[in-house]
Parts: sequence; C-alpha cells; structure tokens
Amino acid sequence: MLDDSLKTQLQTYLENVTQPIELVACLDDGAKSQELHALLTDIAAMSGKITLRRDDDSQTRKPSFAINRVGTDIGVAFAAIPMGHEFTSLVLALLQVGGHPGKISDELARQVRELKGEFNFETFMSLSCQSCPDTVQALNLMSVLNPAIRHVAIDGALFQDEVESREIMSVPTVLLNGEAFDTGRMTVEQIVARLDTGAGKRMAEEIRTKAPFEVLVIGGGPAGAASAIYASRKGIRTGVVAERFGGQVLDTMSIENFISVPHTEGPKFAVAMEQHVREYDVDIMNLQQATKLVPASEPGGLVEVQLANGASLRSRSVVLATGARWRQMGVPGEEEYRNKGVAYCPHCDGPLYKGKDAAVIGGGNSGVEAAIDLAGIVKHVTLIEFDSQLRADEVLQRKLRSLPNVSIVVSAQSTEVLGDGRKVTGLVYKDREGGDIHRVELDGIFVQIGLLPNTEWLKGDLDLSPRGEIIIDERGATSMPGVFAAGDATTVPYKQIVIAMGAGSTAALSAFDYLIRTPAPAEAAAALAAAADTAAA
Repeated sequence: MLDDSLKTQLQTYLENVTQPIELVACLDDGAKSQELHALLTDIAAMSGKITLRRDDDSQTRKPSFAINRVGTDIGVAFAAIPMGHEFTSLVLALLQVGGHPGKISDELARQVRELKGEFNFETFMSLSCQSCPDTVQALNLMSVLNPAIRHVAIDGALFQDEVESREIMSVPTVLLNGEAFDTGRMTVEQIVARLDTGAGKRMAEEIRTKAPFEVLVIGGGPAGAASAIYASRKGIRTGVVAERFGGQVLDTMSIENFISVPHTEGPKFAVAMEQHVREYDVDIMNLQQATKLVPASEPGGLVEVQLANGASLRSRSVVLATGARWRQMGVPGEEEYRNKGVAYCPHCDGPLYKGKDAAVIGGGNSGVEAAIDLAGIVKHVTLIEFDSQLRADEVLQRKLRSLPNVSIVVSAQSTEVLGDGRKVTGLVYKDREGGDIHRVELDGIFVQIGLLPNTEWLKGDLDLSPRGEIIIDERGATSMPGVFAAGDATTVPYKQIVIAMGAGSTAALSAFDYLIRTPAPAEAAAALAAAADTAAA
C-alpha cells in the first residue's frame, strides 16, 4: 500500500509515539476494504507500540477504522483510506493519539479541555480537497485533548449513498450530533469560538486593553504577512488583524513558480508564512474582522480601527492588506443554493458530483482548468462564458475542446440558479446575441469568474476605484494620511502572490518612513512610550 519512501518517512515519525495505540478495522469483502487493511497492516508493522485488530461490527461504515489510545477513551476515526491530502491527517492522528503533543497554544488547549457536553462530529471530506485536512486535523486534535469530543472523517467519494441521503454538496461539511455545524476550512480557534460562546467576548475585552501600535496590518495573506515582517524588523510595535491568517492562499490548490519554489500547495504555503511572521515580535489577532477606519484627529496621531466584536485598536500607521474573494454571479438562487450545488472550488467539491451533470461559469484560465478537471469526474460539463470567446490560454482551450463530455457556450449571461428547495436542479442563461432564454438541467454549478476586493467596509473613508479597489500611489499610500495598502485589494494591476508580497513590503517600509518623518502628538507619543516600557518590563 505504501511505497518505500513513504514507509521510511512514516517509520521515522512513528518513533515519536510514546503511548500504546490500537488500530481497529471495520471491513467487508470489497476491494476498498482490502486496500485499507493493507495500509493498516503496513502501519502496525512499523512500531512496537501499534497493534491492529479487526472488528467488523464496530461501525456501520465499511471500510473504516479507529485509532485508540489503549486503556483510555482517547481516539479518532476515519471512514476513509486517508491518502492524498489526508495522509498528513493520518500521520498526525497516529502521533497525537500516541501521546505526541499537538501544535497549539497552551491557552487554546486549555479551552478545548474545558468544553462541557457531548460533541459527536462528522466531517465529510474529499481526498482531493486542499481545504479539508485543516478541518479534519483540528477536530482530531480536539478529540485527543477532550474525550467528550468524538470525530470521524468520512470520504464522500467512498460513501456516495450517504452523501446523497444526507444532502452533502460541498466539502468539508461538518455535522455536530447529527445536525449541520459548518462548511469550509476551520481551525481549532474557529471551532472553539463556535462552541465556547464566551470566547468572543473575552477576546474583545483583551483587545480593548491593548496599547497603540506603530504599524497595524489588516489582513493575513501574502501582502499582510510581508508587511508584518518588514515592519517588525524595524523594531517597531507591530500588530496584525486577520479574519483567517493565510487569506485566499488557503483556498489555492497549486502555487507554481513562486521564485525559488517551483511548486507548492496553498495551505502549506500559508503555514510557512505564519511561522515566519511568528518568528518576529508581532501581535497576531486572528478571527477578527475590521469594520471601520477612523482617521487620526491630528497629523501623526492615532488611526482607529473598529472591529466587528465591538473592540477598537489604535495605531500611528495602518497597512490595509484585506485581499479579495471569489466573485459571485449575483443572480437569484445563487446565495440560496450556496454549498447546496453552487460551489467555488472544483478540486474540493468535484468528487461529490461523480457521474452527474455540472456547469462551470467562466471562460478564463480558472474556469477552463476547472472544466478540464471536472470532465474526468462528472458525467458532463457545460462551460458558460459571458464573452463571445474563451479568455483562457490557448493550450488550455485545446485540451478542453478535445474532451468528449464538455459543451462550451459563449455569449451567455447566467440569469438564475434553479433548485427544488434542497439542492440545485439547473441554470438559466440568456443568449446575449439572439436574446433567447435557455435552461440547463444540472446537479452542480462551479463559479470561476474572478475576484472581488474586500473593501466594502472602507467606502466613504478612502478613495476607491470604480471596481472597489483601494487607490494607492507607487509607495502604497492611500488617500488617508498614515494609511497604506497592498495586495489584491488595491489598484495594483497584477494579482499574484509574489507581487502582493513585494507590495506588502513596500507598504511597511513606507509606513516606517511616514513614522520617522511625522512627529507624534504628545498623547500618542506618551501611549507608545508606555507600551514600550511595558514590553521591556
């Protein structure tokens, strides 16, 4: 099951297992059960602290298996053959059930241990989904820390009948005690915030007590990470406010040709970014949404950033790196059927539509690549493009047109998503040349029509372009003194990771230049001096 290279790597990792663990397999006579049994047999042979036992009556899902710490209630479960993106989840589960500590803060671990109640989580995932492992790993770690939390990760492609009956239409989808909990990538912090209703209030109180910053970065994507590093290296008090550290990179399947890194994956890249930022003295405030920007009352004074939780932060300078998100069609039915047939990640959700009919909206590189990928999974793909021709690279277009189960429709304006109240059933589009209205029967719609800057909260406070982008000059300066911006949320013409990082560095250096050239009013200077004295103490 495992090649020699993987066996060698896994055996090295398993040397960190300190507590005896038991693998309990629940199998039938199918080929997938034989495949799982081979994998578990390989694992059990690698460590004297791991045993394998078969109990075909232990679970209703077959094939599946549990990883249990012997003599305790600690364990995790997989209704899957966790290879692909989930192989790391398997390795971490073996280590953590086997006594190796997870990489979270002591405070967050304490919060998990103190959760009261019975929490039975089920995560429907796909082995090709780059977002799923974070959610699976977060819930696995929580179940190791708190025996009242149980978790099973379910491969939707392996249990298609259950996906159909429980109407799972996107991954990762998490159920708690049989009811819908959430969809999409989640961290331990996010899950705890949902379960511990007092966590948000406590965080707001903590933020209110924070002293002013010299540079406050809003956003934790590539531009924000670069800004934080370059600001902190100047020895000035630096903070980062992020809704989720990593930003859109977390949803990126493949990153190619980042200089010196020919290929990597978005989640891996995001982890490396955060680790790099944490090497410096940067105050990271995650899961926080900025809602209002208030200019300084006098030159060189403190800019205020108001947050959704009611707290506020103050800083002499601010770098806005809020990034962008997937653009929506903006038609009736789209929001209603989001994650019920309307999806934005073909790599994540594509396997759920095996043997079904799907559409891709958008004829650029992203749309054509999505259609090519889906054609290998679904019964038929209809690609719908607003323009009179596809805009993707010619090499991609040739590949797309060579596929027998793909239809291409151009000069088509999507006007409505159809559904039966539970899931998508079709799409309506208008022929932009003849005006005719067409209806396509579909099970899934994948939207790939570009990006929208996350700048709505800045309207009226900063100068924005007609597209909603923050207008900046060559130094990253905005229309508000002391406020700079970088990355996909700005008017920079090319939305690329390497460009965002360069722009973030420029914005941080410009902010530092602003600080040394603009005297601070007495009140702001005193507050910053007090913060410096506290940090030194």
